[in-house]
Amino acid sequence: MCGIVGYVGRAEAGPILLDGLRRLEYRGYDSAGVAIVDGDHVETRKCAGRIAGLSKLMAEDPAAGTYGISHTRWATHGKPTDQNAHPHFDESGKLALVHNGVIENYAQIRETLLQESEHHFKSETDTEVLAHLVGKIYDDSAKGVTDPRRHKALLVEALRSALQQVIGTYGIAMVHADIPDFIVGARRGSPLVLGVGKDENFLASDVSAIVAYTRDAVYLNDFDLVAVERDKFEISSLAGERGNHSISKVEFTAEDIKKGDYPHYMLKEIFEQPGSVCDAMRGRLSLEECTAKLGGLNMTPAQLRDVGRIVLTGCGTALHAGMVGEYLIEQLAQVPTEVEYASEFRHRNTPMTRDTLVFAISQSGETADTLGALRESQRKGYRTLGVCNNVASTIARESDGGVYMHAGPEIGVAATKSFTSQVVILTLIGLLLGRMRHLSTAEGTCIIEALEALPEKIEQLLKTSDQIKAVAQKYVDATGMLFFGRQLNFPIALEAALKLKEITYLYAEGHPSAELKHGVIALVKPELPSVFIVPDDAVFSKNLNNIEQVRARKGPIIAVTTESGAAKLKGIADDLILVPDADDAVMPVLTVIPLQLFAYHLAVALGRDVDKPRNLAKSVTVE
Repeated sequence: MCGIVGYVGRAEAGPILLDGLRRLEYRGYDSAGVAIVDGDHVETRKCAGRIAGLSKLMAEDPAAGTYGISHTRWATHGKPTDQNAHPHFDESGKLALVHNGVIENYAQIRETLLQESEHHFKSETDTEVLAHLVGKIYDDSAKGVTDPRRHKALLVEALRSALQQVIGTYGIAMVHADIPDFIVGARRGSPLVLGVGKDENFLASDVSAIVAYTRDAVYLNDFDLVAVERDKFEISSLAGERGNHSISKVEFTAEDIKKGDYPHYMLKEIFEQPGSVCDAMRGRLSLEECTAKLGGLNMTPAQLRDVGRIVLTGCGTALHAGMVGEYLIEQLAQVPTEVEYASEFRHRNTPMTRDTLVFAISQSGETADTLGALRESQRKGYRTLGVCNNVASTIARESDGGVYMHAGPEIGVAATKSFTSQVVILTLIGLLLGRMRHLSTAEGTCIIEALEALPEKIEQLLKTSDQIKAVAQKYVDATGMLFFGRQLNFPIALEAALKLKEITYLYAEGHPSAELKHGVIALVKPELPSVFIVPDDAVFSKNLNNIEQVRARKGPIIAVTTESGAAKLKGIADDLILVPDADDAVMPVLTVIPLQLFAYHLAVALGRDVDKPRNLAKSVTVE
């Protein structure tokens, strides 16, 4: 969950490394550091806190050199302190290493190192133990070797040997003071990409860090090692075999990952949803056949008709999208569908029939638990498809097929446009499977028309941002909130509660509305507002009954509803947030957006750091 940037070339490394870290700060912001090789020694600057602190340190005491590595940290082992900030050194002080992931057996390795020779550890991290292990192996093998080219090979071999002793996950970049213009990287479970430039090359944990310098990228696979120089690179496996990797063209530009005129990435991404929703279904709707076209599934019509059960797996926001998908697929296609927490699915023996189709849902395509669930599903012989936003991600590459979201870069830690894109794609899957079974042409046409009308309705919704802001500001003194919805809007209650937790730090819970009287009602009080998602649909009267129960106990009520629903709620709800009328199948997309805005405006009013909420990182690549 940390950010890694490495550079080797002819320019000064410091400004490039800092710029890359700024673009990756959403991946971790507990501490940051750089290691730049200057002559025969490594200059390091690091500190706890945000990149701004490191930038100030570098401005006061610059580090010169044309190659180096850098890191922004989300703490796993050890507190966020100057000492625990990366890079970390080996015993010699000549080898510097940055690491994303978790070395599970670091304590045993540390103990072995201490028994074998004298080592002085200065941090609480697992990463420093790895640096000492690599350094010891290299120093032992390099004694008496004078050929500089041989030293490069020995450093790669030292890392390979060390990683063969390691249990855990890693994305690594490493430099050594005695080996000029040379960076070594490796990955297992944590993403690492090589950026290919002219007389310069890059390493990064996310391509967004380097897209301002090059759009040519090589996405490393698990167990890859890469040796990087100014004008060349060489990739090999952990077993020592040469690797063949193609150079891909990055689809977005540096402009795409700028905030523009928006104060926060989250707000920008909320307002991008008319476009991202449109892109999620672009070219995938067939009016002639009243169905969806999803060639990326890599399944024939006969294979799709044979699907007897679907499992949707993901984490956080992606899990909530899957829960909406469960309702949609069962409603449209009559295929039994269930949603599994990826972290649970990968570690339990879920009974599944041979006709089960699994979807792994992840915005980044690198979520550790979701990737683990995908691999476990495939290990047991089930066809497993991906729904992700990064066509070069591990999930996209390892799945048996899938659907690319086309949502564009999402930088804000709190996912917004990726959620609505995932819901739209799951709607398309439900439509496709439904039309292969019982869904009529008229019903298929209805769904398509509802989908095609979505971007304009979202535009209409976004114009009410200031009204939603006024509602949010009324509740700055609230200590928490309850969220309620039924059917397709129950997962929206969960997602809205998650958004509020993530960026306001307030207590929040989502529930099916009918669960109110089964215990939740004990929480109702004047200081705890309840948000009800109540479009005027088939269960409106049931929701209204629950609202009255909260009102009778003096709980403040915010209702997200349609215009016709608002007329019935006047005088009952304390505040109304209106959404356009639409088909039930697309209503979750419309009801979630005002609640994204509500959470955003409340967080701003509370003075929270919206794009970098405490303790969170965008892409969860560790367990």
